[in-house]
Amino acid sequence: MKKLVFLLFVISGFQSLKAQTIVRFEVVDGDTLPVYIFDEVILNELKDAEAEKRYLRLVRDIKVTLPYAKLAAFRLQVMDDNLRTLKTEKERRKYARKTEKAVKEQFLDDLKNLTISQGKLLIKLIHRETGKTSYEILDQYSNPFTSIFYQSMAKMYGTTLKTTFDPVELYQVEYIIKSLGLE
Repeated sequence: MKKLVFLLFVISGFQSLKAQTIVRFEVVDGDTLPVYIFDEVILNELKDAEAEKRYLRLVRDIKVTLPYAKLAAFRLQVMDDNLRTLKTEKERRKYARKTEKAVKEQFLDDLKNLTISQGKLLIKLIHRETGKTSYEILDQYSNPFTSIFYQSMAKMYGTTLKTTFDPVELYQVEYIIKSLGLE
């Protein structure tokens, strides 16, 4: 009972928590207590200036890289749809090379200006948006030597193209995306 009273005291201390609906009632030590659904709350401990600075940098990096990841997912879907309509393997390879060239011309200069941390985040966000790692995408649409080359370049910068997005590990990224309405 002490834990329950403490929990109610702690919850009542948060003015921003508002109950949405009563889900059910539970009986605890003869008392009937309502069980509410609350909005999702993530408590960030940004007590020191350095932690707040890292958090704000992460927000900035997400705002910069998420549009590229969403665009990559869209272009990949369009490319898949178009590749399905082509009849021969030769046409598919030619289309894939043409698309790769167009994407490089359009985005290479912008992507070169990303910081290393933004590049690492972009690799994770591409996996989040497409369900495939960057390495799998390269391996599927280009020759194996290209994917090995870019993998070795990524290793030089301390990351790998096989990096996946884990929403539990990267809960702050998920929270920022949802709270800013970037989904």
